[in-house]
Amino acid sequence: MKENKGRLFILSGPSGAGKSTVICEVLKRNPSLHFSVSYTTRPPRPEERDGAQYYFVNRSDFEAMIARNEFLEYTEYVGNYYGTSRPKMEAYLNAGTDVLLDIEVRGASNVRAKIPEAVSIFFLPPSFVELERRLRARNTDHEEKIAKRLQTAREEYEKARCYDYIVVNSDVNAAAREVEAIITAERCKMANRLYLIKEE
Repeated sequence: MKENKGRLFILSGPSGAGKSTVICEVLKRNPSLHFSVSYTTRPPRPEERDGAQYYFVNRSDFEAMIARNEFLEYTEYVGNYYGTSRPKMEAYLNAGTDVLLDIEVRGASNVRAKIPEAVSIFFLPPSFVELERRLRARNTDHEEKIAKRLQTAREEYEKARCYDYIVVNSDVNAAAREVEAIITAERCKMANRLYLIKEE
């Protein structure tokens, strides 16, 4: 016998916290999990592929999807749109599959309002100095955008207290193990295991 619905795990944190790297490691070790691929209007980075990290669309296509009410949530972040497909998310959860959603802070708040049972995890780098070092090491953004990302990160730090869990990503493997421990703990909660209680 199986649970009726999957659990949604919301993963947030400032740009440079290393969410994507940790998520890749968690998915590699846990193939039963599904990663919810968001839509974005930002251009792909050199290592990114359409349909893997994001669905990359232009601004007019994204706004057409907004008009058709196809997003569970969407927001504009550092000049680009990001959104979560409602039909795709609901299909996996209704099939009993646990879903990981990598989403920025404002979008996460919108999702929690619509799916209050979602479990939220906030990623932090070991320090703000390390966060800035990681952003500069990417060599993908000009100085103005880096400054904007750092200011956004300061604002996001203030929202960490709204999350269920905090994971500090100083080591990818250790951070991945913490995420796996959170997933296991949530699966073992009484409310999520009541379906197992039977007399025969």
